[in-house]
Amino acid sequence: MKKTILLLTGLALFTFKNNAQTVTDYDGNVYNTVTIGSQVWMAENLKVTHYNNGVAIPNVTVNTAWSSLTTGGYCDYNNTPSNSTIYGKLYNWYAVNDTQNLAPIGWHIPTEAEWTTLTTYLGGVSFAGGKLKEVGTTHWQSPNTGATNETGFTALPGGYRYNYGTYNFLGSFGYWWTNTEYSTLNGWWYNTLYNSQVVQTNYLTKSYGFSVRCVKDATSGINEIDSKDFFQIYPNPAIDLVYINNTENYSVKMKIYNIIGECILQKELYNGINDININSLLKGIYIIKLSGANWTVNRQMTKL
Repeated sequence: MKKTILLLTGLALFTFKNNAQTVTDYDGNVYNTVTIGSQVWMAENLKVTHYNNGVAIPNVTVNTAWSSLTTGGYCDYNNTPSNSTIYGKLYNWYAVNDTQNLAPIGWHIPTEAEWTTLTTYLGGVSFAGGKLKEVGTTHWQSPNTGATNETGFTALPGGYRYNYGTYNFLGSFGYWWTNTEYSTLNGWWYNTLYNSQVVQTNYLTKSYGFSVRCVKDATSGINEIDSKDFFQIYPNPAIDLVYINNTENYSVKMKIYNIIGECILQKELYNGINDININSLLKGIYIIKLSGANWTVNRQMTKL
């Protein structure tokens, strides 16, 4: 049977998940990470109970105490620690913005602009939610509209804690704080919903308890480059073989990932035309990752 591959080098969605990359917080919790465009995100919600300097973040269980906080605090949804095992802790905005640093070293709480970068890369807020949400209804309430989790972000519906202390929407909504202040009383957030594939953003009182995702600090050594300046990938479509013309005078590493982040094919590309045998690939979406000494290129690939 002949097999055809289509390389969509002009699309905005060039993502892959690398399960070998992890980050550890102050408490020793280990998180998987995922690369989405030029950003590296945690693939799980934060669970830490200490700032980076070792100072404990208050676990505030009493509703009246929560509502009066003007400093950092966290809680487990419904004051039930087992909920945090799956969904992570809920933090008020004061913890997110504390100078003692909530995120692991080398990471930070994303700004509103960095969340916008993420959703724009995924085609805009009208579609980004589906690409971020965990698939199925194990944790999400049915129908979990549009969920594909093709990014590996695995957004979960951790619900939230109201500013007056009660809890709601576990299984229905996922809310994440940004580190961006709207006003003296309010901070910006982003969310995903069980019945929509959109991502919403707005601001609310800093006393609300939301989930937190962290994003890796930018480094100057690794750059996302435009492959059209360095490589030619053809034909489009192709049958059984794909050709990559490496115009650089050094070897380039090529890896192909499936949609759940497993590396299923790898090869070293030398200067000139390299043929890639894709005969064994099943139909579906893949990510081609090309990397050199200080740059990477990610391109989506669809096997028809």
